[in-house]
Amino acid sequence: MAGEPMQIGEVAARTELSLRTIRQYEDSGLVVPSASSEGGFPLYTDADVDRLMVIGRMKPLGFTIDETRDLLAAVDRLADPRLTPADRSTLRTRVRHYEQAATARVAELRAQLTRAEDFANSLRERLG
Repeated sequence: MAGEPMQIGEVAARTELSLRTIRQYEDSGLVVPSASSEGGFPLYTDADVDRLMVIGRMKPLGFTIDETRDLLAAVDRLADPRLTPADRSTLRTRVRHYEQAATARVAELRAQLTRAEDFANSLRERLG
C-alpha cells in the first residue's frame, strides 16, 4: 500500500499524531494534503507523512510553529535545482542553525532526564 494516497486516520497511525494535531498543522499551513478523494476528503502521500514526521519531531524540542514553517520552507527550497550557489549557501546556513538548536535542545532534555532519574532513584532508595 506504500505510495498510495492515505486518509487521515492511516496518517495519524503512521505518525503517532492525533487527527486534531494533523488538522491544526494543515490549518497553520505546515502541511497541505497532496490530493483529495472523490468525496472531498484530504489524502496524503508518503511525502506528506515524512513532512508530518519532521513537524512531530520538532515539537517536543520546543520549536515554534513559525520556526517549523521557516525550517520546512528552507528544506523545500533546497530541493530546487535552480537555486544559485549563494542562495543554496544561505539556506544551508539556515538549516544548520536549526540542526545546532535541535542538538542543544536534545542536550538540555538529556540533562533534565538525568535529574529526573536521579530524583526517582533517591525516592526508591528512601523506600528501602
